[in-house]
Amino acid sequence: MYTQLEQRGMPEPPVNISTLQKMKQRGEPIACLTAYDASYAVLVDAAGADLVLVGDSLGMVIQGHDTTVPVTVDDIIYHCRTVARGVRRAFLVADMPFMSYTEPGMALDNAVRLMQEGGAMMVKLEGGDDQVEIVAHLARHDIPVCAHLGLKPQSVHKIGGFKVQGREPDKAKAMLQSAQRLQDAGADIVLLECVPNEAGKMITEALQVPVIGIGAGPYVDGQILVLYDILDITQGRTPKFVRNFQAGCDSPLLAVQSYVRAVKEGDYPAPEHCFS
Repeated sequence: MYTQLEQRGMPEPPVNISTLQKMKQRGEPIACLTAYDASYAVLVDAAGADLVLVGDSLGMVIQGHDTTVPVTVDDIIYHCRTVARGVRRAFLVADMPFMSYTEPGMALDNAVRLMQEGGAMMVKLEGGDDQVEIVAHLARHDIPVCAHLGLKPQSVHKIGGFKVQGREPDKAKAMLQSAQRLQDAGADIVLLECVPNEAGKMITEALQVPVIGIGAGPYVDGQILVLYDILDITQGRTPKFVRNFQAGCDSPLLAVQSYVRAVKEGDYPAPEHCFS
């Protein structure tokens, strides 16, 4: 009942937006991972991850779909609720699924559900300038938001596959401008997926909010990977930016601890995990 009071006695207080902002200011890398159930949530939290994302990637790694498009709000709520039961320190973020935020009212209703029913502390949505109004509307209602730029998996059918974004100078500049507008609209975090190192560096240096990367190079404020990828559970071809942290480890906990340590010490991502 008095969870906040109980947490005061924890060795480390729970991570919040202010914590992540201070980590950026100190230059301390932010270690993030996905999780989809209570058991793995406990493991990821115990390993010292700063942020846990209940990603719509569950559509591919849990449900077996080819894309994230079939995932529903109810799916995310269910998995977020289970993850919330296993997390004590890490900051819990939930994805807003495909077509769940097409206009401000819908976005607010679904974000409220993810927080009230799912236990999320922040919602993440994909999109650039077209989502500025949505982000501003959520921010006005005190909904913490993570904006997602670069490769947007929900748009995979529109862009013709999972491709690196922002290689052309004009595209990188446009991405930077979108990131700045989203920040100004109230986004608390920006996530960059599959962008060249220099684009990641440019955007990170320009923003005041933390920038988290997945395949965005070593110069961002933090890294995130899909849990099943680092544990070598994912079948088939894995993205270039993935590293198997289960190799050489006797347990999933040691593998996740190895990932967190590699992020914190700057050993991941290595050059072979980056795009130029």
